[in-house]
Amino acid sequence: MNSAQKLAGGIDWFIDLVGRATSWLALILALVMGSNVLLRYGFSIGSIAMQELEWHIMVPICVFGMSYALRHGEHVRVDVLFQYFSARNKLLVEVITAVCAMLLSIIVIRLCLPYVWQSWSIGEGTANPGGIDYRYVVKVLIPIGFALFFVQSLSEAIKSYLALRRA
Repeated sequence: MNSAQKLAGGIDWFIDLVGRATSWLALILALVMGSNVLLRYGFSIGSIAMQELEWHIMVPICVFGMSYALRHGEHVRVDVLFQYFSARNKLLVEVITAVCAMLLSIIVIRLCLPYVWQSWSIGEGTANPGGIDYRYVVKVLIPIGFALFFVQSLSEAIKSYLALRRA
């Protein structure tokens, strides 16, 4: 096993670890949403903080989940065309799309860092009374999520390139 394969394997292992850890947030989100519905419609009790907590939990599920989905081939692909490609062309498309995903990740990280920095520097919180403060904590998950997406795309590029060389 060469160093590129070891790197790809290490990235895959790490993304699996992050994905499994993040998947527990789905259970927490379901419990929070269920509690909110029960309290609101069963007891006429509502909480802005609990409503905001729903999307605070949804953010890591989405931004970390995209890397996990890519790792396991659950990402969106135009299979209507892809299914007719030869094995070699499929691998070539995989390499090209992985490189494009890496470039997109760099652009998103570059563009959102000032956004996160500004939020942190002003101590941004919620505009809603009784909501959750420290909004910048949620915003910092965006570049972290795209950094994970970058490394998983790198892993996919390595694996597809090595397979293309063997084909």
